[in-house]
Amino acid sequence: MEELRPKYNLAILLNCSGMARSSFYYHLARGNVGDKYVHIKCLIQLIYQKHKGRFGYRRITLELKNQGVIINHKTVLRLMKNLGLKSLIRVKKYRSYRGEQGKIAPNILKRNFKTNHPNQKWATDITEFSVSGNKLYLSPIIDLFNGEIISYELSEKPVFAQIINMLKKSFRKTQNTQNLILHSDQGWQYQMRLYQNILKQKGIIQSMSRKGNCLDNAIIENFFGTLKSEMFYLKKFKSIQELKDEIHQYIDYYNNDRIRLNLKGKSPIEYRTLYYQKII
Repeated sequence: MEELRPKYNLAILLNCSGMARSSFYYHLARGNVGDKYVHIKCLIQLIYQKHKGRFGYRRITLELKNQGVIINHKTVLRLMKNLGLKSLIRVKKYRSYRGEQGKIAPNILKRNFKTNHPNQKWATDITEFSVSGNKLYLSPIIDLFNGEIISYELSEKPVFAQIINMLKKSFRKTQNTQNLILHSDQGWQYQMRLYQNILKQKGIIQSMSRKGNCLDNAIIENFFGTLKSEMFYLKKFKSIQELKDEIHQYIDYYNNDRIRLNLKGKSPIEYRTLYYQKII
């Protein structure tokens, strides 16, 4: 079975053979007696499978560290090559959904994406998916402190109600929004008077990118690129509902389990939790 691993998914091989995953790793370990890295190889396999091939050697090295295993990243890279494992992710160019352009609010953020506290700087945007000629739009809010998706809304049409529902979800999760900056592009949704009034009522400062400059909202653009590379491009979706279900699962995974190099090897929610515990 191990010889087939570089070509076939382990879950498929286990299903065909009727072997339990634990039994596979047990026999793998027995077959490598004398190999000082046998235990680490098993851990690498488990981490790789848990994250569906999304992790490369650097993130696997960090996850090993989180589990108490300190090992050089070059060694992890070599072991992964020996096991026939490599990250499935290949970053592709991303284009976000664009609405009409206008000038409503100044660029308060000015590409200063760093913040030392949660709920000081948020960003939002909309991205579009296409499945068999049908469209799906995702509108999230991301916290620039830890890259956590605070709230999001899915819609099969680019309607203003999607933005309102997203805001309502974020307010249920975050009570104190005074002086919080919410940055967006100049899409028509963010130029609506109702949108501006809601932000003012909550004490939120509206910030907008300069016309035609997507780098002004780079953090959420990067999130869209990551989501599409790690989820959308890896699977052939048969329906919009299937895509919706996968997006729900992925955002939960992204917030809770996907570790990040710039968060000291923690997931966004783990990093926020440590902040409130005053460990960071």
